Amino acid sequence: MSAELTVLVLAAVLMIVQMALPSMLGRDQMPPGWAASPRDEPVALAGRAGRAERAWRNLIEALPLFIIAVVALTVADRGTGLTALLAWVWLAARVLYVPAYILGLSPWRSAIWGVGFLANLVMLGTALI
Repeated sequence: MSAELTVLVLAAVLMIVQMALPSMLGRDQMPPGWAASPRDEPVALAGRAGRAERAWRNLIEALPLFIIAVVALTVADRGTGLTALLAWVWLAARVLYVPAYILGLSPWRSAIWGVGFLANLVMLGTALI
């Protein structure tokens, strides 16, 4: 398996972890039995739990572009040492983004996001060349 595909699988693991974080951090903000309910009434999480939920949503928005880059590089057989490194940079940025967002580390959260986004853009560009 290519490095880019390996990182994509690890991104799925990150997604699972991030999906659980808001519930874990916001357990005290949820009514009893809410997690097992049909969730007809949404619960607005505040503080770190709310930031964890927004970080997870940001991953959901960012992941499709990364998937496109990895699939394009793989199908076109254009993966290189650079694209492998960029994939790892993207994943590292996404991992670092989570605590930066949860802890409210401004402007570092945005800078970390930018590094990951730039890595993804270069991967996409490489797939086109």
